Amino acid sequence: MRVVFVHGACVRDGSWWWRRTAGLLRERGVPSVAPALPSCGEAGTPGGAGGPGLAEDVAAVRQVLRDSDEPTVVVAHSYGGIVTAEAAAGIGAVRHLLLISSYLPEVGQSLSEFGDGGPAPFLDIDPDAGTFGVRPELLVDTFLQDCDPGDQARAADHLARQSVRVTGEPVKAAAWQEVPSTYLVCAQDRGTPARSQREFARRAGGVVELDAGHHPFLSRPAAVRDLLLGL
Repeated sequence: MRVVFVHGACVRDGSWWWRRTAGLLRERGVPSVAPALPSCGEAGTPGGAGGPGLAEDVAAVRQVLRDSDEPTVVVAHSYGGIVTAEAAAGIGAVRHLLLISSYLPEVGQSLSEFGDGGPAPFLDIDPDAGTFGVRPELLVDTFLQDCDPGDQARAADHLARQSVRVTGEPVKAAAWQEVPSTYLVCAQDRGTPARSQREFARRAGGVVELDAGHHPFLSRPAAVRDLLLGL
């Protein structure tokens, strides 16, 4: 078994966000990888109006999924669920999807359709540059309130300006319709409220709730490890 972690919007260095749970999995002999998302500027080209979008993110994750025939669980966090819906479709090695505070879009749906019609208050959108990002001053209180103080202090160094067009680009496949899926509701998430997550989770095959904020793989790594090993 291996785990592929697809990070959320407006961050970079997925392996940093994932490292606490990855270390616990490694102790159990389970390898993991966190693909870089081009729309977050992780492939060398900055995000922006002329930069990479959803198609490039899908291609990057799909390549990693094709790199091995080993049975794979894909962990999609937040925006990562949009990418995974298309990237994991038709990949035989993918045996399960774990959606963490995330989305299971139908074919033709985009990230923007899961919101309430307006930009979230914790986002900073630059229409001229064609990018969006998390407001650093709201990062900890919104997304990391239950995390280790050291992680809270370093998290801003792992934020990214992302191509805003990914929010409106529709997916071309829905892997969750063909692969078993579990949704992890983060009950203390202040970015994506639990009530919204429970609504999104209706499409998943199974639902688990955890008393954690938006990043349980940082704040509750043992619980996330145990969930993954159970899958």
